[in-house]
Amino acid sequence: MSVEVVLKQACALPLAERIELCRNLWERIVESDELTPGEAALIDERLQDHVGHPEEVVAWEQVKAKLDAKYSK
Repeated sequence: MSVEVVLKQACALPLAERIELCRNLWERIVESDELTPGEAALIDERLQDHVGHPEEVVAWEQVKAKLDAKYSK
């Protein structure tokens, strides 16, 4: 099954189930050998920073526009 198909199916889930899916995926990533302990700690630290300061979020559209302006040909 392709990533696109899985993503489409996941997006069709109710919000609570999408959140639970994300949590379960994250737990499996952290438990795998694919991330170093330092990488996992850094991501957890950034998540805690976001939880503590949710007002400091930058919308994806703003980030994308800035990257497109900087790196577009």
